[in-house]
Amino acid sequence: MVAVIIMVCSITQSFFMRIITVNLNGIRSAAAKGFYEWLAGQDADIVCMQELKAQEADITAQMIAPSGYHGYFHYAEKKGYSGVGLYCRIQPRQVVAGLGIAEFDSEGRYLCADFSNFSVVSLYLPSGSSGEDRQAMKFKFMSAFLPHLRELRASGREVIICGDWNIAHQEIDLKNWRGNKKNSGFLPEERAWLTEIFNEVGFVDVFRKLYPSQQAYTWWSNRGQAWAKDVGWRIDYQIATPGIAEMAQSASIYKAQRFSDHAPLTVDYRDSSS
Repeated sequence: MVAVIIMVCSITQSFFMRIITVNLNGIRSAAAKGFYEWLAGQDADIVCMQELKAQEADITAQMIAPSGYHGYFHYAEKKGYSGVGLYCRIQPRQVVAGLGIAEFDSEGRYLCADFSNFSVVSLYLPSGSSGEDRQAMKFKFMSAFLPHLRELRASGREVIICGDWNIAHQEIDLKNWRGNKKNSGFLPEERAWLTEIFNEVGFVDVFRKLYPSQQAYTWWSNRGQAWAKDVGWRIDYQIATPGIAEMAQSASIYKAQRFSDHAPLTVDYRDSSS
């Protein structure tokens, strides 16, 4: 893996990297369902996790730093709630937890690992499905996050923002789109916000770039038989600056085992000249 060490630290002609993003819906629950055994066979360079639902005192040494990885976390202040994490094979130059906005940072929603000319973010955007107050919080987060995205785009660095964005962008991104037009996660304002990020700010939806017409989902409700019938939503993304997005070679959504109500999304990035 010497080449990976070079590649993660600085994007070069030998660049190759595998990134996984997954909402665990509880790191302890996912561990009990075999997540770490699965992860050990994935050969991932960076793993972005959301919805830890744990504090530092709650998790084991394996969860803090699985074999071969350095672990970094941004826990929510509220016990059993939210939280994001990163596993990195190579130590970043710095790790930034939070956006500097107390009401969002208290919920553990943003963790950024900076390498030499490259950054990876684990993001957990608020859900508004539990009521009007939380939807208002979601809109507030979206408004505050957009200027940050513009700053990242203007920085000249390559950036991949991985995580649960809690928005399905297009009709192709959820099974029952007609019945969800007025529901959180598919509201016109939410979808327009993602469109602005792609079309105006200039980020790229990596999965959709690779597979423009593929219907594939990353989250299924626990109600009814949504998982069995594949009645899902694609709300977990790897959203990247154009340079690194061009290097994306393949993406996959893992469904053979179920660690959470979300499925892991894996993307392989490789310089086409290598």
